[in-house]
Amino acid sequence: MTDRLYYRDSYLTRFQARVVDANPERTRVYLDRTAFYPTSGGQPFDTGTLGGVTVTDVIDEGERIAHVTAEPVVRIEVEGMIDEARRFDHMRQHTGQHLLSAVFIEMLEAPTVSFHLGADACTIDIQREALSADNVRAVEKRANDLVMENRQVAVGFRAAADDLGLRKATDRTGEVRVVTIAGLDRSACGGTHVRATGEIGPILIRKLDRIRGIVRLEFLCGTRAIARARADFDALAGVCRVLSCPLDEAPAHVSAQRERLQIAEKSRARLAVEVARIEGRELWRNTEPRPSGRRIAVRNVPAVTEEVRILAQSFVAGESACFIALASDPPGILLAASADSGIHAGNVLKAALAKHGGRGGGNAVLAQGSVPSREDVEKVRANIEAQLS
Repeated sequence: MTDRLYYRDSYLTRFQARVVDANPERTRVYLDRTAFYPTSGGQPFDTGTLGGVTVTDVIDEGERIAHVTAEPVVRIEVEGMIDEARRFDHMRQHTGQHLLSAVFIEMLEAPTVSFHLGADACTIDIQREALSADNVRAVEKRANDLVMENRQVAVGFRAAADDLGLRKATDRTGEVRVVTIAGLDRSACGGTHVRATGEIGPILIRKLDRIRGIVRLEFLCGTRAIARARADFDALAGVCRVLSCPLDEAPAHVSAQRERLQIAEKSRARLAVEVARIEGRELWRNTEPRPSGRRIAVRNVPAVTEEVRILAQSFVAGESACFIALASDPPGILLAASADSGIHAGNVLKAALAKHGGRGGGNAVLAQGSVPSREDVEKVRANIEAQLS
């Protein structure tokens, strides 16, 4: 059994231990005691060195902890050194999660159902259908007020059979490790934590996502929160420089720009449709009939857009006409035929697509489909033109 030193002292980042077991390559070693925290409870493992060798993973195997190393650990007596900055960051984030979860219960009766401590941000899943902006601001303010109160965070061990008064009941038996934030929260937890809420630093709630009846909330604590707030501010300041407006007026300016852009886009779309109609009629006049008597136009286009469809329909509005559009991304083809062309566009295209692994169809006048590759587009085109000419 591995003696878990981090249970009693989260600030311990240097320790002596004895290797009691290892794989034949001695790159997966087991110690009699360790301060390395293994991935568990939503918190990632500690990094550092063991006997001067880099630790790449720490795995909880129940009764003991495995330390995976980049090179063999050859000595029996070793010194472990933990990345202190990473450990303290994890302590701040994890204690911040306990505090936030307690505040959500206190203010909104919304329990936490899961927690994840990531490299860039942390998330908690709240059992609630939705959270308003006012809810988030109130919870964030209350959490930061508790940070400023610098309440004691204590770790103790109690029998699971006792009345523990936990925020969330535990199914563990025997001895239970309890993390307490004075006057606020008691939780069964094996993670690493700070000694007082003041060490958590500022708490920033950034993003909410609704996922299957819960709200996933992204938050950051301490220097993470400061760095993210600075990055957010710099990004917003950059937007303001482009808009030539004060920071506080940015939302109104962006909204106004968006409205103008939407109006311009609608105008552009109307003009594009009208241009396509004119081009279609002009293309029909300038296209000589083939031996079949049909006027056939073939166009290569990046994609089949609404303008391409209007162009095709305008072309086949003329007598005895067929229009083929060859799209490159994604690979596809459009076929349009005039009512007097003697061609059913849907049937012709569907049959040609089937020969080359494509799918699609349509009505007598307009049909569209896709094929696996650009080479197949040309094969389908050749098949169709052979029928039309």
